Amino acid sequence: MSRVIVGILVGLALGAAGAITLVKYPHVADFLGLPEAEKTQEPQAPAEKSFVAHDPNGQTTVKLDQDTQARMGLKVVSLPAAETPAEVKGFGRVLDPAPLAALVTEGASAQAALQASTKEFERVKTLYSQDQNASARALEAAETAMNKDRIALESVRLRLLVGWGKEIASRADLSVFVASLAARQAALIRVDVPLGGRPKAPPVGGRVAPMDAPENGMEVQALGPAPNTDPQMQMEGYLFLAKTDVLAPGAALVAWLTVPGRMRSGVIVPRDALLRHEGKTFVYLQTLDGTFQRKAVVLDRPAGNGWFVDQDLKPQEKVVVVGAQQLLSEERKGQEGGE
Repeated sequence: MSRVIVGILVGLALGAAGAITLVKYPHVADFLGLPEAEKTQEPQAPAEKSFVAHDPNGQTTVKLDQDTQARMGLKVVSLPAAETPAEVKGFGRVLDPAPLAALVTEGASAQAALQASTKEFERVKTLYSQDQNASARALEAAETAMNKDRIALESVRLRLLVGWGKEIASRADLSVFVASLAARQAALIRVDVPLGGRPKAPPVGGRVAPMDAPENGMEVQALGPAPNTDPQMQMEGYLFLAKTDVLAPGAALVAWLTVPGRMRSGVIVPRDALLRHEGKTFVYLQTLDGTFQRKAVVLDRPAGNGWFVDQDLKPQEKVVVVGAQQLLSEERKGQEGGE
């Protein structure tokens, strides 16, 4: 009898040990070939709630209740209407003033030489006319020197005209102008536009900004057309003056040139509303209460603390200015969960 009791107790102990083994090491069930029903099932983690939905047109949206919006700290603003002058976009660079300064210096030297040789010619001519120790050969030599200096000065003027254009070559304050460029008190800029985008009339002004910081724009003064076309890019250029000391020679710029024409209507998108993703720029529009939709936009030109946009968006539409990145994260989580 005692042996039977001992056997029962040993069986119960082995059964308990086997159950514990299956719970702690579920792969043992696979090794033993037990059916699925006999394997111990691990509890499944509850799936995260998805806020992604689709509107009647099939567009992806993010729907959030008021509590979730408050928890995310979402903030929206209405887009203000705006107008901007007619413009063409171009690309520019700050010109090195050294070649221009060298020409101006050469011109000043030639001018001084011409004044001296002209005075000498007049002196010899007077002596010759009065038959006072001045030969015809001396008079001829003085005239030759004067003409040589005149030709040298004319050569400088022609090179100024061909290389820098009439607007610069004919400046009455050319020496002062070049001195300001050399001292980095101002910058001379050439802006090129594609031949197909050439404006019907020359630009009357514009704005430029560094290529890597287009939001840091500054006003520039139009000087006139550049004297030549870029031979490699086949672009037509215009010269501008920026009264600033922050642009170094050779700096690459993006430009918005103001041209005669009708004002353009659009909106100002706050910089905080812009979201860059996969090489594109987006904003989140609040289409309904609690419904947000991501929309691609094309930035036209900087405007204050934002960008002027004349396509895709309308005045008084609401955009997210705080929490756009969180909306993108929710949208991506919902899309990944649906795959």
